[in-house]
Amino acid sequence: MAAAVRQRSTAARVALAVCGALAFAGFFALGTWQVERRAWKLDLIARVDQRVHAPAAAAPGRNEWPTVNAANDEYRHVRLAGTFLHDKETLVQASTKLGAGFWVLTPLRSSADGTVVLVNRGFVPPEARERPARTAPEPQGETAVAGLLRLTEPKGGFLRKNDPAADRWFSRDVQAIAAARGLNDVAPYFVDAEAAPAQATASIDTLAWPAAGLTVIAFPNSHLVYALTWYGLALMVLVAAWFVRRSENATHAEARPAQDAQRDD
Repeated sequence: MAAAVRQRSTAARVALAVCGALAFAGFFALGTWQVERRAWKLDLIARVDQRVHAPAAAAPGRNEWPTVNAANDEYRHVRLAGTFLHDKETLVQASTKLGAGFWVLTPLRSSADGTVVLVNRGFVPPEARERPARTAPEPQGETAVAGLLRLTEPKGGFLRKNDPAADRWFSRDVQAIAAARGLNDVAPYFVDAEAAPAQATASIDTLAWPAAGLTVIAFPNSHLVYALTWYGLALMVLVAAWFVRRSENATHAEARPAQDAQRDD
């Protein structure tokens, strides 16, 4: 009977040790993965910051469209020129530091090759939704634009799908907007126009609508906190294993005199 009890006790200790080892390895691996993710995120932030503050370069042309991607092109500082098609603009619901309202997306047709790029000319509050109510003049004729390249935002916003039939837009879905406006040869990206120098320093009371230059560039970076959490859990497993081992050693030490006495008898 005693032998069977000891055998079960040994099996339980082995199983507990295996579970502890697996838990430690898992927590440690997750912590290391978060460290690697943090390094990747910091590199991404540095690359985006470099793109944003670099001199404006020509926006990708038709031949480059298939290779445009987030890793290499998102937030590139670009420039382009053409004629705005104001009658084909699209209002996309927006929430900004200036409040709730709409982004004004207007197609810009290049006079060089006829291609179209959607330009986010800026934010307007609800009272400036209609074009006649806006205070900034509409650019006419050949116009130069500089801003940040952004990738299309397909389908819609969080829990809200775009409804082209009702002309309700919750995201800047380039392909869907182009189809709804009957546009062809449209770039797979849009451009957030940058603010004019005078507008960049204007107060909210003197802003002209639409107000450009409101692109939010934010990359959450909590990977260090996550890494410390996982490493902390791994350390807790080691501490628990040490306590269990110390308890077992104490139990064996207390039981040994009794076992020796039984053998002497």
